[in-house]
Parts: sequence; structure tokens; C-alpha cells
Amino acid sequence: MTQLTIIANIIAKEDKIELVKSELLKLIDVTRAEQGCINYNLHQDNEAPKHFLFYENWESRELWQTHMDNQHLKDYLAATEGAVDTFTLNEMTSIA
Repeated sequence: MTQLTIIANIIAKEDKIELVKSELLKLIDVTRAEQGCINYNLHQDNEAPKHFLFYENWESRELWQTHMDNQHLKDYLAATEGAVDTFTLNEMTSIA
């Protein structure tokens, strides 16, 4: 199994920053307890507080995909519908 790094960028709408932040924070403990989660770290940009970034490492892509199908992510998507301007996700592999 190859470790997978995920970089997820979430840009909240200006008037929805606190909503998105509170919903993202709800994901932390439940995700960190999932099988295969090595780390799951949320960051907020100091200069642009509407920009959130998850830095995640997973034991394998398969275990990350299991995470992506979990109910808590579906709940997050429902709670933040219309509150996020952009979402980008990069699947990465460490090369050095």
C-alpha cells in the first residue's frame, strides 16, 4: 500500500466563513479516529480567513475513499451547501 497525501482547499463565501469553519471543525475528531488516517490537519489562512486547507495523510487510497463515503462528510456537504465558493482537492504521493 502506498501512503496518500490529500491537500483540500476550501474557499468559503465571505458571509459564510464561520459556518464553514464550524462544520469543518466537526470533521476532525471523527476522521482522526477512522482506519487509515495518519493525520488530518485543518488550517485557516491568516490573511484570507475564508480560505481553509486540509492536509491529510492516509495509509492508502482505498482507506481514504472509504473516508470520503462516510456519513459525516455527507452531513458536512448538506450543512454547507451554497456556503462554499470553491473546493479543490489534490491527491499526492511523497517523492522525497
